Amino acid sequence: MKNAISLLLLIATGAFAAERPLRDALTFHASFDSGIDADFARGDKRLYSAPSMQKKSEAKTGLPESGEVVVAKGEGRFGDGLRFLKKKSPLVFFETEKNFHYSRTNWSGAVSFWLSLDPETELEPGYTDPIQITPRAWDDAAFFVEFGKDEKPRHFRLGVYADHKVWNPNNRDWNAIPFAEKPLVSVERPPFAKGKWTHIVFTFENFNTGRPNGVATLYLDGKRQGALSPRVQTFTWDPSKTLIMLGLSYIGLWDELSIFDRALSAEEVKSLHELPGGVTALL
Repeated sequence: MKNAISLLLLIATGAFAAERPLRDALTFHASFDSGIDADFARGDKRLYSAPSMQKKSEAKTGLPESGEVVVAKGEGRFGDGLRFLKKKSPLVFFETEKNFHYSRTNWSGAVSFWLSLDPETELEPGYTDPIQITPRAWDDAAFFVEFGKDEKPRHFRLGVYADHKVWNPNNRDWNAIPFAEKPLVSVERPPFAKGKWTHIVFTFENFNTGRPNGVATLYLDGKRQGALSPRVQTFTWDPSKTLIMLGLSYIGLWDELSIFDRALSAEEVKSLHELPGGVTALL
């Protein structure tokens, strides 16, 4: 009996030690299980809504009163989640300052969340960004993931756009730039389906070094899908003006936003995907 207990303690201690680096790297986590505000945050925990990014000054705490985004009781990946009901809805966001670690030199990090939808039947026409993080615009110092608007089935992409003057110094028209030159990682047949939860993680490292060594990687359901080739990744942010925007033109379920202050390894992404109770278990 004592040997069995000792073995269980050893296993539990080993698991705890293995998870400790993930927990220490965590800067923000919103499970939406105990309300809409974050469970853990190094900065502001509150969720906000505003008419648009340009009208952030009109932001109020909480979900839009008009009802386009609601708490989905018992429908989340773990417990509750958010449900986005309409393409055209007020902006829903968290503040970035301290919640998303930023460094002007040698910057890295990771973002994790879950989506449940059928892109072919639930999304309306046009681009859809389940998450977008930027102080200015989608093509200027921005991270986002998106569903494309023209493909059948819709492609799923990670966008990592450095400062506009860095990635597009000649200010070429975006539509005229060959796809291979755009800072996108594309998945032609992503594993989304109605009634299924899909785990999205993107990591980045060696940003703001001034050297062509910045890389970003996309994972779905714990598996690496692709990466941007090394390049100069200069992101000039004012964290007080940078927003973590959720559900832009999105229709479907959204859950479990977690942000880390360093890039995660492939093994850590797999471990994150397999956590029985989600990231809340790390807290």
